[in-house]
Amino acid sequence: MQQASPALSKQQTWQQQAAPRHRRRHPRLVMGRATPAEASSSAPFPSDYNQAVRQAQAAVQAALADGEKLLEVEFPTASLAAVAGDAEGANEMTYSLNFLRQFMRGWQQQANTTRIFFPDNTEMGVALRGKAMDPAAGSWTLDAVFEGSSFKFGYLMKPNPFLDMGITIGKINAADQLDGNEDLLVMAYPHFNPQEMLEVAQIHEHLASIGNKDAAIVTFNAELDRIRTGYYPPFFYPAIGKIAKSFLPKFTTAYYLKNFKGSSGGAIFRCYPGPFQIYSRTRAGFTLVEERQEMPNQRQVALEVLPKAAAAAARR
Repeated sequence: MQQASPALSKQQTWQQQAAPRHRRRHPRLVMGRATPAEASSSAPFPSDYNQAVRQAQAAVQAALADGEKLLEVEFPTASLAAVAGDAEGANEMTYSLNFLRQFMRGWQQQANTTRIFFPDNTEMGVALRGKAMDPAAGSWTLDAVFEGSSFKFGYLMKPNPFLDMGITIGKINAADQLDGNEDLLVMAYPHFNPQEMLEVAQIHEHLASIGNKDAAIVTFNAELDRIRTGYYPPFFYPAIGKIAKSFLPKFTTAYYLKNFKGSSGGAIFRCYPGPFQIYSRTRAGFTLVEERQEMPNQRQVALEVLPKAAAAAARR
């Protein structure tokens, strides 16, 4: 079996040492442009975030070149070995914001036809203007990472405490912010409120209704697995249940890294156009177990594939 590089490296220390969103500025990571080789079918498991973001850039560029119009980019932000919940939600959004800025450098030349949608107008304001220190609220300075950027911007929602109860007073139509000249729409981490992905689906429907078949949508750390795996019960979230069947299956997974912890830990990794790779992480090392053309079932990986790989490693 093929040996892969470790999931952690010195390059990640900035991420592990970075204080939460309410404590200090988030350090920046200098990154170059992606190269075509980094989206090859044999893309290695990333050893650091520099490599991961370059791979994600190249994977999306390759998928767009192949005509794909709905793309998913997903990777953990607390560390490359992290799982959901390892970092507080607001901190994960801060980490994603910084990674998004690095990722978008791959489209700097297309900034005038690229629009980035943030979850709400507050998050867009932080991205464009930063956030001043507020000791009373325990909030420290956040950098305006998109200040002066040539990209177009928008937001999916206005904060509304009643949306979860189905009360849509003050709800906006996110598609109204489009000017018709966008070739690429990037949805920045729309996962905190399930309504955010519903807005993404409505933007997609709007594009179809006006006959726009050229604009592509990329979700960046949208945690689509929550919807895929039934995290939101359809009985209470019928609209989410609907897009789980009608909208999410249309997505092409361009870049994906999902970790599993425990004694039989491991990861699922995909870098378009390569296959989905299942890795086992044990005391013996980090090993490629198998490859699949379709996204593996997470339950099967956690309960069958990885325990079997761990048992085999223990016998060696």
